[in-house]
Parts: sequence; C-alpha cells; structure tokens
Amino acid sequence: MSDISGNGASVERRVPAIKAVLLSPQRQLGNRPLLVVGCSLGTSSVLWEKVGVLLGAGVEGAGVDVVAWDLPGHGISPASGTPFTVAGLADAVVGLVDSIAPGARFHYAGVSLGGAVGLQLGIDHGDRLLSLSVQCSGPKLGTPEAWAERVETVRTLGTPVMIQGSAQRWFAEGSMDRDPTLASRLLHALRDADRVSYAHCCGALAGFDVRGELGRITVPLLAVAGAEDTVATPELMQEMVDAVNAGAAQRAATSNAPADSRAKTVTLPHVAHLAPAEAPAEVARLLRGLIEDPAMTTTPDPDRQGAVRPGATTQEVYDAGLAVRREVLGDAHVDRATAAMDDFSADFQDMITRIAWGGIWTRPGLSRQMRSAVTITAMVSHGHWEELAMHLRAALRNGLSRDEIKEILLQTAIYCGVPSANTAFKTAQQVFAGLDAEPDAGPHSPEQKDELP
Repeated sequence: MSDISGNGASVERRVPAIKAVLLSPQRQLGNRPLLVVGCSLGTSSVLWEKVGVLLGAGVEGAGVDVVAWDLPGHGISPASGTPFTVAGLADAVVGLVDSIAPGARFHYAGVSLGGAVGLQLGIDHGDRLLSLSVQCSGPKLGTPEAWAERVETVRTLGTPVMIQGSAQRWFAEGSMDRDPTLASRLLHALRDADRVSYAHCCGALAGFDVRGELGRITVPLLAVAGAEDTVATPELMQEMVDAVNAGAAQRAATSNAPADSRAKTVTLPHVAHLAPAEAPAEVARLLRGLIEDPAMTTTPDPDRQGAVRPGATTQEVYDAGLAVRREVLGDAHVDRATAAMDDFSADFQDMITRIAWGGIWTRPGLSRQMRSAVTITAMVSHGHWEELAMHLRAALRNGLSRDEIKEILLQTAIYCGVPSANTAFKTAQQVFAGLDAEPDAGPHSPEQKDELP
C-alpha cells in the first residue's frame, strides 16, 4: 500500500507505513470474517502462515480471510527512518484495513509487539473491533532500560546479533526440532530486519505501558499465553485479563447493565513466546471459536482444550483432527493418503481423521511426545512395521530425540519381546538412514504470498 503519513501528527502519534499479505486463499474480501494478525518483534508474516491456512480453508467456503501485516522494516513493510509508538502502529493497522475494506469492523490477533498493538486498538479503536486476541504479550513488556540497551546493541551490531537470544526466548524446548524449517525462516526474518526499524520498535515498546487503561477495553478478549514464556508469563497475562474484566464490572455496576466485555485466558503447554508457530492448530481452533462466538459462551475451559470439548460439532472434530494429522505426520503423507482415497476407502479415512486424530490426538491430557511413545509401543507390540516407520518419523516431528526413541524401543524389548524389539530397531535404523540421506533444504525463503496494496 502507499505510504501512510501522519498528516501533521506529532512524533508521538506518527503513523508508520506498513504492508500486509493475504494468508488465506486468494478471493474477494468482504464476504467472510476478516481477521488481521500482527507479528512479534523480529518476525514476519511467516509466523502466522500455518494458522492462516487452517482458518482460511473453511468448509464449503466458510473460511476466514486472514491478513497479516509486517512491522516497519520487517518482512515486506518498508523501513522507517523516524520513531513511532505503539499507538501509531495501531493507527496504521486501521489505515491498512480501510485501504482494503473501508470502514469494516474486523477481528484482530497479535503476538508480543503485535499483541501490544492489539491492546492499543482495543483502547483507541474499540468501535472497529469485533474481537481481540492478545498472544504472548501484555500491557507492559520489559523495562525502558532494557529496551534502550537493546537499541544500542542493534544499532551498533545489527539484528543478527539478536538471533541466539531470541531463539532461546521464542521457542519452548523441542519446538525448533519439531519444525526446523519454520524456525529457520523466522530467524532469517530477524536477521533480515532493518536495524533502524527494529530499534524504533524497541523504542515503541520502551514507551508502552497501558496497564492503567485496560479497563477501557470493551470488546471480547482472548489472551493466549505460553506456559514456558519467560517474557509475557501466564501470570502477567492473567493480570491483564483481570484488569479488563474489572473495568467491565465497574461499568456494569455504574450503569446497572450486564458487563460489556468478556475476557479469558488460555495457557498452552509446551509453548514459549510464539504461539502461532509452536501450536498453530490449537491457536487456529481458539481463534475460530472466538470469531464464531465472540462472547466466548462456548469457549472450553483451560482443562479441556481440544476438539473433544463438550458441544464440538462433527465438522469441528474433523477440522481439528486433520490439522493435527498434518502436523504430526506431515503434509506429504496426508496428501498421499488423500490422493489414494477412493469411494471404497473414503469412509475409513474420514473415520481415522475424526476419531483417531480429532477425538484422541487433540486431547489435552498427554503431550504429543507421550502420545508418540505410547503409539510406538503399540506398533511394536502388534508388529505393524509400516505403521511403526510412519510413527517414528512422526515422533521426531513431535519433539522426541533419537536417543529417546532408542530408550522406548529398549523398553519394548522387556514388555513386548526381544524379537519384536529387534525388528523395531532395524526399522528405526532404516527410517533414520532415510532421513539422513535427504538433501538439506538450506535456508527457506518465504513462499510467494498475495501482497495487499
């Protein structure tokens, strides 16, 4: 889009130029719910790609239009030579929406700095929002002193110096191993970010503190926290939600009317600071529920995350199952299974997706690593060697290491029999050798997406 100027606004409210991409299928905007998503400092729209695909591919065209905007100097957005504030970024988001859907109300979700922009939107532009999801963020992040130190470091040494520390903050243990390509693309986005614009983003966060204004947010708010996030801790996000709900309660008491805001917190296990990248299927499911029911009257409680929640429709179970199946087994495997499907096997494939993947693998009670361990043991016990090979690859995607798989197979020798374990070890060796023989894809550049004007 063309540069959005501040039209004479003060430096404190200067509106930087931003650009966005359409992550959902290319189609005319305006016929479906519009979700605008914002990114964390140092990342790009790559952060939201998987969630965009999951939300965009609705049944019978009932998907969501997902538009991701990049921070100044990140991704496709132009660099900014002048400082800006979080409030200025919020104004820029409204300007972006007006450039593609004038006056439209929209749903918004943002991570870290993108989530801070979401809070500012709720405070300053609540009339434009239908719902708000703040992820891995809060009303105040870090200290001005820490941000000033980072500004100096980045201006002097550039953004590549931030890669090691950011990787430690961004990803929970095992996350990078589960999807190394995505992790690499996100770290490449950090490396390629404009150092001056990155520093201006740090400056915006240094001056951001809306703790005293949270009570002004009136739109439904879903906070998504990572259980292993050391930046925006679950406790910090719960305090934010409590403040929003306190404001709603105060307005209700004053006007003798029902509370006009409903805010909730969901904490995702095995997730640190980049929820959409670390748990895309769960984030997509939560956002779909928020978009379809902004009042969140059917949002499951944190102890029953997953498609197995009471009241889930058959289609919701299927959609969640398909998403998890792709995450665990890989797109290539699922695409092959789909391509091989015919009238005779279609019902079986539907049953597997709904019951095994949608009904069991989405349940919150066990981690995916634990489910892989159980499944590997079952495959060895029954001698299903082709299925074992498939689930060994899946176990690696789920975050199990080769040494952990070895320990699982050693245990099967005791409880399933040495001959079965012997075959299992041979199968694992073949799987590992095949993976080692695959050519290294190298640095992965972002796929071509539909850039918005």
